[in-house]
Amino acid sequence: MTESDEPAIRPATEADLPAIVALLADDPLGAARESPDDLTPYVAAFKRLADDPHQHVVVAVHEGRVVGTLQLTIVPGLSRKGATRSIIEGVRVHADERGGGLGTRFIQWAIEQSRRENCQLVQLTSDVSRTDAHRFYERLGFTASHLGFKLSL
Repeated sequence: MTESDEPAIRPATEADLPAIVALLADDPLGAARESPDDLTPYVAAFKRLADDPHQHVVVAVHEGRVVGTLQLTIVPGLSRKGATRSIIEGVRVHADERGGGLGTRFIQWAIEQSRRENCQLVQLTSDVSRTDAHRFYERLGFTASHLGFKLSL
C-alpha cells in the first residue's frame, strides 16, 4: 500500500455516525451493546462530544468509506503533580483493513495528539477477552499496569 493509498485520518462528522456505529457493533461485545438501527442516542452523544474541546473523535477513510474510528479524551488532573492524561477509547478497524497498519497509525495519531495537548500519560482499557488487542497494545509500548473496574448505571 502506497502512502496515497493509505486511509486518511480526519475528525469525524455527524454524517459518519452510521459507519462509526456499525464499526462499534461489529464484534461480539459491540453487537450486544450497540444499536445501529437507532442512531438517536448516538447523534445526541456526538453533539456533546463535538462541543467539548477535550474530545477527539476521528475516522479513517479509505476510498470514500469509513474504515476505522477512535475516540481520544484529554483529562486534566491533580495526581502525578497535576498531570494531564489522555484516554483512548472505541478503537475499531474494519475487518477488511486489519493487518495493514491502520491500527498502529491510529494509536500513533492519538499519542502525537496527546503530546500536542501536553499530556504526560496515555492510557486505555481493553476488555479482558480481547487478547489479540492486548498483544497489539503491548507491541506499541503500552504496559498492562492496572486492574480496571466498571459499574453499570
